[in-house]
Amino acid sequence: MRRFDFVGATAVVTGAASGIGEALAHALAGRGSDLVLLDRDAERLDAVTAAIRAAHPGRQVATYLVDLADASATARVAAEIRQRHPRVRLLVNNAGVGLGGRFDQVTFEEFSWVVDVNFRAVAQLTHALLPTLRAEPGAHLVNVSSLFGLIAPAGQVAYSASKFAVRGLTEALRHELVDDGIGVTSVHPGGIRTRITANARIGSGVSHDEYAAGRAQFEKLLTIAPQRAAEVILRGVERRRGRVLIGWSAKVPDLLVRLLPGSYNRLLVTGLNRGVTRPAPPASAVPAQRPGDVGSAREAP
Repeated sequence: MRRFDFVGATAVVTGAASGIGEALAHALAGRGSDLVLLDRDAERLDAVTAAIRAAHPGRQVATYLVDLADASATARVAAEIRQRHPRVRLLVNNAGVGLGGRFDQVTFEEFSWVVDVNFRAVAQLTHALLPTLRAEPGAHLVNVSSLFGLIAPAGQVAYSASKFAVRGLTEALRHELVDDGIGVTSVHPGGIRTRITANARIGSGVSHDEYAAGRAQFEKLLTIAPQRAAEVILRGVERRRGRVLIGWSAKVPDLLVRLLPGSYNRLLVTGLNRGVTRPAPPASAVPAQRPGDVGSAREAP
C-alpha cells in the first residue's frame, strides 16, 4: 500500500475541540488537508476553527456539533457528512470520555455512557462513512484506542472495556479492508497532556475523598504534548502502520503484558509501591464531569 497523501484530502476528525483532536486538526491543515471537525463543545470548536482558518486560509473547514452519546444525533451527522463530503480520504475517530470507578462503584447507566461514546459511536461513524472511504483511492481509517486498550487496570473497567473493543474492531477492519486499499490504524496513547481529568466522570459509588487523593497523582502521568501525539499518529498514517503506540508509558506496559499476560498487574502495583511511575491511575483518579459534557478529545491514558 502506497504512502498516504495528505494534500487535497478531506479528513474527518471527532473530538476536535481540544487535546489530540485539536492538534490533529492543525497538523492536517498544515499538511494540506481540508477538514470536517466534530465535537460537542461549540465554543472551543469555534476557537479551533478560527485559528486554523487564520493560519491556513486556503483550507476548507466544516464543523458539526454532535453529542456522540446520542446514537440518533450521530446518525444524522453521519448522513449529512456523506451528502456534503462524498469523498473522505481520512477518518479519525478520536473522541472519548473517561469514568473512574470499580465495576461495583459505577451504575450501569454510567458504564453504558462510556461504551456509547468510546465504542458505539466509533463503530457507527465508521460504518456510516465507509462508503465515502471506499470512493476515495488511498483512504485511511484511524481509531484512537488507549493504553487501556492494551492493559486493564482495576478502577477503569468501563474505559478499558470500551477501548479494548475499539482495538478489536480496528484490527478486524484492518484485515477486512486491506483488499479495498484502505489503511487502518489503531492508536494507543500513553499519558497525553489533555483535559482528561477536567472532563471525565467519577462513578456514583466513588468517594470524593478518594478521588481527590488520586487526581494529583494521575495528572503527573500526563506528560506528552498533544502536538507530539498528533505528529506520531500522522506519521503512522503516512506509513500505513497498523498500530501506533505513543510514549514509553504505552510501549513499556505493552511489552509487559505480552511477557506476563496473566500477572502484569501485580508488577504494576509493586512498581507503584516502590515509587516507580505507574501507567494506570487509581479508581478515583478522574474527577466529576458536568452532566452530558461529551464529545471532546480526551485520550489519556
